[in-house]
Amino acid sequence: MQLRLLSRFLNQEINVSDNSLYLRAPIQSDCEQWLHVRSQSENFLKPWEPLWPDDDLSKIGFRRRLKSYSKQRHSGIGRTFFLFKRNSDELIGGISLTRITFGITRSAMLGYWMGVDYAKQGNMQKAVPAVLEFAFGNLKLERVEAACLPTNPTSIHLLKKSGFSEEGYAREYLEINGKREDHILFAILASELS
Repeated sequence: MQLRLLSRFLNQEINVSDNSLYLRAPIQSDCEQWLHVRSQSENFLKPWEPLWPDDDLSKIGFRRRLKSYSKQRHSGIGRTFFLFKRNSDELIGGISLTRITFGITRSAMLGYWMGVDYAKQGNMQKAVPAVLEFAFGNLKLERVEAACLPTNPTSIHLLKKSGFSEEGYAREYLEINGKREDHILFAILASELS
């Protein structure tokens, strides 16, 4: 049942509220744009992300990502979207729902990244609510969690502005750029979105 529900939305575009941006599942033809944005943003992104494989900024690395995204999508445990400008179809970032669980939990973990040239312009503040609507409306989840480094005020602001509540502090929660790092834990409930 849940896999059938997910398969209905595999290629669906998700519009943001002002229709200036849209989200959709990554496809092979996004490779050149992805390589460009990620390579331009490498120094900006690496301090906040898991360690990049040596071949990450290559066509092989992109194909590996697509395969992983597809496997997660088809097994029902993850959904990754790329964020594009509506007027130019320019790739500017990405957002994911991972660790999706159904049954009695019905929750997911939110993650996101933004290209350096598009950061701090409100783009992710537009995208997060659209993904939350998808999570709570289409996937029928009840809870979406997020975690960020205490040294990332931009991400903390984004989550609070998007309606997330701070729920705790996790020591050495995730490995970021090759080192275990503490994280602030946030969550939002379906009942809080309306």
